[in-house]
Amino acid sequence: MGYKMIVLDLDDTLLKNDRTISARTKKTLLEAQAAGVKVVLSSGRPDFAVKPIAKELELEKHGGFIVSFNGAKITDCVNGNELFSAGMSAEAVHKLFEMSKAEGAFIHTYIGDDIIASEMNEYTDIEKQITGMNIIVPSDFKAYIKNDVVKVIVLQSPEKIKVIEEKWKPIIKNELYMTTSKPFFLEFMNPSVDKGKSVLRLAQMLQISAAEIIAFGDSCNDISMLEAAGTGVAMENAVERVKSIADYVTASNENDGVALAVERFVLNK
Repeated sequence: MGYKMIVLDLDDTLLKNDRTISARTKKTLLEAQAAGVKVVLSSGRPDFAVKPIAKELELEKHGGFIVSFNGAKITDCVNGNELFSAGMSAEAVHKLFEMSKAEGAFIHTYIGDDIIASEMNEYTDIEKQITGMNIIVPSDFKAYIKNDVVKVIVLQSPEKIKVIEEKWKPIIKNELYMTTSKPFFLEFMNPSVDKGKSVLRLAQMLQISAAEIIAFGDSCNDISMLEAAGTGVAMENAVERVKSIADYVTASNENDGVALAVERFVLNK
């Protein structure tokens, strides 16, 4: 199989637990790019928090791409151009705010390079640590959100998020795309997007077939892109739902799982 695109989730997949890329994985991905394979970073993170990793992997030099916000935005790393974007209306955000408040959950979204939170909480603090973005807590959250946004996260303990997700499924239906990235992050995007759909959008632009894509992930928001790719690879540390749909399970993010699979399937070592 001749792969032309490697698609990588970031947290708990490409990145180790300390949020760094191992030397072996970096070397392997640079070698794949030198051979003409496109590398795509596909994350629930805002693009602001993906760009430093794209720079480290030299995606600008090799013609790579970023799929951010769980597929709601596609960016060309060569010139920074936005190739695709799909937002949620302010009205949808306001509705989620009221629903979250009724459940005793927190909510935040993004405007520019800032996190806009309903109130300070330990889970939004985790997002700040992951992304390096500033947090703004407006006095009136709904009034502050006047225009479309790309993503909203509802936050609470894993136990409460499970209950909220099941309770909201018949309410949300197909009005929004709802998924989890971490056990305490319930994420919402435009219903026309998910990681898989946007990876295929990008592949079509590049005239790359699904069979020529290998994708890596660990969490529920990665399932769509593992299913869309010709080869879907789950990390050893992935949740069981991801492992169950994957074509192959590699080593963990702490043990060069990405490098091992790229060496085997892409570089044919």
